[in-house]
Amino acid sequence: MTRVFVADDGRHIPAVTADEMREIDRLAVQETGPNLFQMMENAGRNLARKALDVIGDGWARAHVVVLAGGGGNGGGGICAARHLANRDIDVALVLSAPDRLGEVPAFQRKVFASTRGREIDVAALGRDRADLIIDALIGYSLRDAPQGRAAELIAWANHSGVPILALDVPSGVNATTGECPGAWIKAQTTLTLALPKTGLAHESVGELWAADLGIPRNTFERAGVRYVDPFRAHDSIRLTSKKP
Repeated sequence: MTRVFVADDGRHIPAVTADEMREIDRLAVQETGPNLFQMMENAGRNLARKALDVIGDGWARAHVVVLAGGGGNGGGGICAARHLANRDIDVALVLSAPDRLGEVPAFQRKVFASTRGREIDVAALGRDRADLIIDALIGYSLRDAPQGRAAELIAWANHSGVPILALDVPSGVNATTGECPGAWIKAQTTLTLALPKTGLAHESVGELWAADLGIPRNTFERAGVRYVDPFRAHDSIRLTSKKP
């Protein structure tokens, strides 16, 4: 069933499908800006801030595990890992496809390597307990059931008993329909990007927030999307999902 997303001040915020968000991203990157590096930086910085909020007062002593894929969602996660490591938080980064990173995520990985954060293999995950897991494995690009290392990391995260913060869409959840063709992340909090996705009424989303990517209104309008600025004076806002 179609859902309406509502900001805390009562404004109804339009949701987009994965195809609509893909077109918004295309227009931004190829025509209007911001470019992919800028959007990924905005996503990662907002994700790191939300991670600090979720952890709470003990953030300076926290251990955070970031699970990142090879695409744009993963790049946002790697960027967040760097911002957290810059604050001397103990951060472990696990890549589901380290040999298949896109250009911008690979750049984020290079920058992360200069921090105190650690890149570890899946085999090292069980050696110490995390205070927070960040899910940046798939995002809105899901087409089929997660496979291979991504599926293994989803299972590990769900069975860890640790709170999970998902970037954009919990991995394994279809951004348009909310359906799950295979394993999916059971998030405590989801930070979606730019606008909520139509599939985010799924029960595994947890508390839903939206974060600003800096995309101009004209870009949304050129993509045929009715745009209501969710953010106003804030970088991120909380949303609730209601039946229309």
